[in-house]
Amino acid sequence: MEAMILRSFVAVRLTVTALVLPLAYAQTASPSHKAAKSAPAAESHLDPGSLSKGVYRNPSFGFTCKIPEGWVLRTDEMNRREDDGSAEKSAANGKSMARVLLAAFSRPPEAHGEDVNSSILIAAESAAAYPGLKDAAQYFGPIGEVAKAQGLEAIQEPYEFEVGTRLVPRGDFQKDVGSRVMLQSTLAILAKGYAVSFTFIGGAEDEVEELISNLSFATVNTVAGKAK
Repeated sequence: MEAMILRSFVAVRLTVTALVLPLAYAQTASPSHKAAKSAPAAESHLDPGSLSKGVYRNPSFGFTCKIPEGWVLRTDEMNRREDDGSAEKSAANGKSMARVLLAAFSRPPEAHGEDVNSSILIAAESAAAYPGLKDAAQYFGPIGEVAKAQGLEAIQEPYEFEVGTRLVPRGDFQKDVGSRVMLQSTLAILAKGYAVSFTFIGGAEDEVEELISNLSFATVNTVAGKAK
């Protein structure tokens, strides 16, 4: 089966692009999302993080993520694709659009393959794109809309998930891909005026859990899901 090209960004917030929901197989959608009440704290400079010896580090957001050996990176390519489509919008509203911090795949997204292309995708966007967004769990409203538009089915309601000593909201989704099932788990935090999503994709539950185990957060004294 021919692997389908990944498309990372989806337009959602009323007439402005805002939500990132990275997927592993041909994902495109433009669902709508209704804004809530008041705006969250102002965003700070977006830290792109750094990669060294197979580990992505982002001290500003307080996390690290190990990349499985032999995987390929497509972070720059995905951001260039988004820049091509959103530069005018970014200039118009004076704010950065959603950015991919890490995009790692078990094989190149354009390569042929019979199995699910396992992936780790981490993205950040201004929380100001969602007036009233105060808790990371709320972020799963638009995430769920986009997932449904992509043919993904929520396995259960979002729930708190422990990553080390930190609790973060998590949503699990699945989609039939031919004779296989693609599993996707997304975690989210609010930090420094940004909504940060961590998406892990695989073809089996234990594979997704193993990918999630590569994520770790620095010890903090604040609740993970609250905006700072």
